[in-house]
Amino acid sequence: MHPIQEKLLKLIDEKNIGHLTLRDIGALIGEKLPQKVKHHLSQLERKGFIAIDKKNKSIKRVNAKSASVGMFVSIPILGSANCGPATIFADENIEGYLKLSKRLVTGFKSMFAIKADGNSLNRASIAGKQVETGDYVLIDSSRGTPKDGDYVLSIIDGLATIKKYRLDKKNNRIALLSESSQDYAPIFIHEDDDFRVNGTAVEVVKRIV
Repeated sequence: MHPIQEKLLKLIDEKNIGHLTLRDIGALIGEKLPQKVKHHLSQLERKGFIAIDKKNKSIKRVNAKSASVGMFVSIPILGSANCGPATIFADENIEGYLKLSKRLVTGFKSMFAIKADGNSLNRASIAGKQVETGDYVLIDSSRGTPKDGDYVLSIIDGLATIKKYRLDKKNNRIALLSESSQDYAPIFIHEDDDFRVNGTAVEVVKRIV
């Protein structure tokens, strides 16, 4: 998260700044340019961290609990993961929230979103959808013990990847497979490897082109 956004969130936690001018807000966080303040407030609102009520001159922090009231839920976005070789470091800092209708998700309290990077699952079928770069994959963290054939978010030596989970019982190992228009080699996991499953993929929210 940008340092200005971090400062703004800390300030919003301490006081209501909705009645202040952009210049006044900037002075409180050490930023001289009002347009920068405006930009980063807009970014925080877009990501789902804050709610701006211009009519009532209010800027309030939004959390996942309060955001789950009503017709919508806010699913935290916890970084990105490769849909190819495991080359993106796992990052569990919340980057924003994905606002979805409750009708689209169940068990949302144990769910988070990962932004997909890569095309190794562009022929997969997660809830009937393929996965392409820029899509959000919803992960159910309560399903950390996958079944053979599930799609999982796994961490290998600190690197995050989304793959199809297969049990190679004959060779006593786990295979992580791609389903892609390109030819990707399987990833084979030995029992001594630094490997864990963070959850099972249950839904795909397609990017808006």
